[in-house]
Amino acid sequence: MNYKNILASQLIAQLEGITEEAIAELIEYPPNPQMGDLSMPCFKLSKQFRKAPQAIAEELKQNWQGHPAFQRVEAVSGYFNVFLEPAYFAKNVLGEVLEQRERYGAQNIGQGRNIAIDYSSPNIAKAFHIGHLRTTMIGNAIYKIFEFLGYNCIGINHLGDWGTQFGKLIVAYKMWGDKSVVEADGIDELQRLYVKFHDEADVKPELEDEARAWFVKLEQGDEDALQLWKWFVEISLKEFQKIYDLLGVKFDSYAGESFYNDKMAAVVDELKQKNLLEEDEGALLVRLDDYNMPPALMIKKDGGTLYHTRDVTAAIYRKNTYDFDKCIYVTDAGQSLHFQQWFKVIELMGYPWANQLVHVPFGKVSLEGAKLSTRKGNVIRLEELLTQSIDKIRDIINEKNPNLENKDDVARQVGVGAIIFNDLSNNRIKDIVFSWEVALNFEGETGPYVQYTHARACSVLRKANDGASIEFDVQPEQLDASLLNNVEAQGLLKQLYLFKERVEQAGMKLEPSIVSRYLVDLAQSFNRFYHECPILVDDAALRQARLALVKSTHITLRNGLALIGIEAPEKM
Repeated sequence: MNYKNILASQLIAQLEGITEEAIAELIEYPPNPQMGDLSMPCFKLSKQFRKAPQAIAEELKQNWQGHPAFQRVEAVSGYFNVFLEPAYFAKNVLGEVLEQRERYGAQNIGQGRNIAIDYSSPNIAKAFHIGHLRTTMIGNAIYKIFEFLGYNCIGINHLGDWGTQFGKLIVAYKMWGDKSVVEADGIDELQRLYVKFHDEADVKPELEDEARAWFVKLEQGDEDALQLWKWFVEISLKEFQKIYDLLGVKFDSYAGESFYNDKMAAVVDELKQKNLLEEDEGALLVRLDDYNMPPALMIKKDGGTLYHTRDVTAAIYRKNTYDFDKCIYVTDAGQSLHFQQWFKVIELMGYPWANQLVHVPFGKVSLEGAKLSTRKGNVIRLEELLTQSIDKIRDIINEKNPNLENKDDVARQVGVGAIIFNDLSNNRIKDIVFSWEVALNFEGETGPYVQYTHARACSVLRKANDGASIEFDVQPEQLDASLLNNVEAQGLLKQLYLFKERVEQAGMKLEPSIVSRYLVDLAQSFNRFYHECPILVDDAALRQARLALVKSTHITLRNGLALIGIEAPEKM
């Protein structure tokens, strides 16, 4: 039940010339419950109705017809404030959560339309470091949120498995590499060789030319170059899969840059046919001066392709293959110009779906203020970070709850969850400085705090069932919802009600942090309720009503954590 829509339907007769949808958009949730549960500011209506905001609010109050969902209305300082009927509200919210369970909060807004999401996309032969966590987990959350909203999602790991860097790596391997060392140390040795190449190239710039020549050979199908490239890819994918298994992340496609190697010539021909390409000192580019952007370089003077070429080719392939409603690219904000350029190229090629391409930028991540650079070897391996987090949580468990069942599994769930939540807890465009003290705190606005709250709700449910399970069998219509009329219970019910709205907002704004922040608010509301309202009381009706609220909290916390890629342990 959508209370904004119900209120809008009650007011539309008095607000001629305004649609019900527009009225609903005006309605907001007051920060202070004394100002109502819903409120419509009348200031924006003042000009249209040629009346003072307070006069409009007074008329709405005088002509109010009433509705079972609402207890009373007020007109205060230009606001039309509405108070919910507590028992009606409680019964409705609990009924929806307990009936829908794992689908609570889900909608069918997408109606099965396709959304392609390009995320993670690590570079082959480079360490999967903490900087890759953001694109991986933001993309994973967007995938899960849109799926929850009724879209058919296609998760694409556009691997960085093509480009001049492979020419560099081939040169480095041939000059300083050893097959047995690479086989033994894997991506660590490939990383060392890559860093060594840049160190040496600073002194011997001619190495850069040699690297470019090797990449052209690779593009032309040179057997020696291809065999080395395939080997580097195989080694890297084994490393990446360990990370994805830890994070619980899966993809529907691993088509990387190399996948489009035999498809780019047709796109270049199309650009030529449409008179979009211009030669400049042997290179081919698309001029974007009219759009206040530098040119998009499509073919280098040595004949090699670039990111622009491959991204345009990939977009056309994805549209033809998936017929997407949107194709979303999750990368750091530093690549914004790149996406603006090639999105414009797609538009200039005459494709009407150019406006379906969406770049989702995010801020950078650092550890104690140190920027990350693969080229300089200054990276924090993500596997090491996750392992350290798991170990630290295991130490906390051994100290606080040494007899906990499945300690290793819980340590993994909480340790990995702490890292993910820390990444998704702030607006994605903000830069993040990683802090162990903040991320692993069980009392702050963190993943462990939300998970612990979920485990607390499960513990109450187990105690109610003599330790047997966390199930709750009473039907909502059998509950006396009027017993949930105190401030703490109503505050918790309001948070539960907001879940569907927050998930929709997160999807429409491509902002997973809306779900993360919501989960903290819900956890805080539950803990206030838990401390102020004894649950396992002798009064059977009160006990059942409060247990229904606990069960609904467990369901909603679990659903919300799942949307951002975090597991919800039942014991901690």
